Amino acid sequence: MRVDLFDFDLPPALIAERPAVPRDAARLLEVGDILRDRIVRDLPALLRPGDLLVFNDTRVIPARLFGRRGAVGVEVTLHKGVAADRWRAFARPARKLKQGDAVVFDEGLSAEVAAKGEGGEVELAFDRGGAELMAALGRVGRMPLPPYIKRPGGADERDRADYQTIFAARDGAVAAPTAGLHFTPELLAALDAHGVTRVAVTLHVGAGTFLPVKAEDTNDHVMHAEVGAIDAAAAAAIARARAAGGRIVAVGTTSLRLLETAADESGRVHPFSGDTNLFISPGYRFKAVDLLLTNFHLPRSTLFMLVSAFAGLDRMRAAYEHAKAAGYRFYSYGDCCLLHPAGRP
Repeated sequence: MRVDLFDFDLPPALIAERPAVPRDAARLLEVGDILRDRIVRDLPALLRPGDLLVFNDTRVIPARLFGRRGAVGVEVTLHKGVAADRWRAFARPARKLKQGDAVVFDEGLSAEVAAKGEGGEVELAFDRGGAELMAALGRVGRMPLPPYIKRPGGADERDRADYQTIFAARDGAVAAPTAGLHFTPELLAALDAHGVTRVAVTLHVGAGTFLPVKAEDTNDHVMHAEVGAIDAAAAAAIARARAAGGRIVAVGTTSLRLLETAADESGRVHPFSGDTNLFISPGYRFKAVDLLLTNFHLPRSTLFMLVSAFAGLDRMRAAYEHAKAAGYRFYSYGDCCLLHPAGRP
């Protein structure tokens, strides 16, 4: 399909700079045969006892680092872990870095440029790995906010909490699974009381989620890869819920992509560990997911293509026009929508 079919205008004033307070006070647009304006706290009433929420428990790491190669200042944004002590990263100015160069960050953290790629990408071999590296990043790194959220000096201390979901447990993401940002302990208690269960999967969201689609046709786009995992207990819980007649509700596009990657043609989700580069656009046949809770996405993005595949392009274009007219807040810190599949109310 032509990529320009997924384009739309968005007034900058509708881009959320901070999340709603409390988080479950955000607005929710239910997108089915008609559009219904709700708030996130309404979610228990929109689901059925026996439905299963599948959320992403990845944890955003403070992946933005500032260091020096000799006298030259270097800014680094980690985007994909390749070993306990190695990360692919975008560096500025990358042209001044050579393989073998040492980059020194605060508090003695250092890394060697192990390899150089294209578009400012480098592979960094740090002087420590695993928990030691994560602890060092926690001390010297900054949260890697999306490029459309403008902060003088970058992310602040409030963002350290705001840009992390209540489910965050496994270090590795450089962007938040933003649908999960709307959940609070009070909302989870209400869902429990309503008989809605939940299970965790892990997809470490990479910086590629913000990259624009440069191809003119969706068939020519190459999707970035991200690391994910579904354990045997989660796969069994999903199978039990479906067998009992419950719906599988993906909390975010990251959970949905991982579930669809791990599902066989019958829709059964199997344990999974590895990379996924699944690119979902209109024409894709969904196998594992019945409902999708997701934020509002960028024009011409793979995420807007995914939601258009799930709910229908015409339906999503109408939903976004309604959201703009009604003053919904867009993107990572913005409001969300609950999508019913195309062809179903």
